[in-house]
Amino acid sequence: MRIVSTLTLRPPQRALLEEAAPGATIVDRPCRTLDDISKLAAADGGCDVIFTFRVPPGIEQSAPTLKWIQLLSAGVDHALHGRLADSVAITSASGIHAAPIAEYTIASMLSFAHRFHQLMRAQLRREWGRNGDFMASVDVLRGKTIGIVGYGSIGRETARLARAFGMRVLALKRDPAARTDSGWMPPGLGDPDGSIPERFYGPDERVEMLRQSDFISVTLPATAATRAFLGGRELAAMRPHAYIVNIGRGDVIDQSALIEALREKRIAGAGLDVFEREPLEPESALWDLENAILSPHMSGAFKGYVETACGLFAENLRRFANGRPLFNRVDPALGY
Repeated sequence: MRIVSTLTLRPPQRALLEEAAPGATIVDRPCRTLDDISKLAAADGGCDVIFTFRVPPGIEQSAPTLKWIQLLSAGVDHALHGRLADSVAITSASGIHAAPIAEYTIASMLSFAHRFHQLMRAQLRREWGRNGDFMASVDVLRGKTIGIVGYGSIGRETARLARAFGMRVLALKRDPAARTDSGWMPPGLGDPDGSIPERFYGPDERVEMLRQSDFISVTLPATAATRAFLGGRELAAMRPHAYIVNIGRGDVIDQSALIEALREKRIAGAGLDVFEREPLEPESALWDLENAILSPHMSGAFKGYVETACGLFAENLRRFANGRPLFNRVDPALGY
């Protein structure tokens, strides 16, 4: 078996993969362009497996022996070129981001509850804002309801943390009857049996869930079914004091409708790590909204990213070598 990694592996990472696939040839080389990836995959007679962030169009032609692509990203929309997934197994890195992104989501919620977004601006203006009105606006998460839109690995870890804060948890997923999670997850994280939410909702019930939520966490992938999943109708159903945090994909929320709702204070605020167009254009109204917290699509970043991804890849290598089902196998019909 020939394995190609499009990023340089440190000795412990290489050792982990060699242990998982004894006798395999592992070639690692940093690839900066899609063309670099194609050439590396095709070199020396091709490869069986690629470990990569990006997938060039036509990779199945340039590397005809390719059987499996292990992505380093949880999102897969960038990798579903043509009919690639019909001939090559594609697995995502879903699960490796669960801890950092769930913590980011909770941090955003805490920032809104404790008014950090206002305090930081006051600090830059050198204002001492310790007054009765401001102090009366500070809130706590305990006793509040969080509605999680998309109950995958990130949503489940968000639910676990939210429960630790004493929150009531509601969840929405494509099939609300399928509550268990068979995807990869670091030990001790998430909600594998789906026991945390008080109630599950289907996509057509999203307005009902939004009406009950004080905080909304959006973790949806980008698919044909999720584009503009939350638009004017859904935002209008939110409580005026409610906050929304989006770490999924920018186009699952109608950004123009969201800006209007924030500007008119029909909702209390939004924490946004993803946007319809990235980088977010300098002229976007979002930059100037005091009830918005923005970050540049980095909620999944953490120091142990590659090490954690290699742990998932090693487990999948063992499964691949033994003909067992792979974790996080992408369904091209669903888009994730």
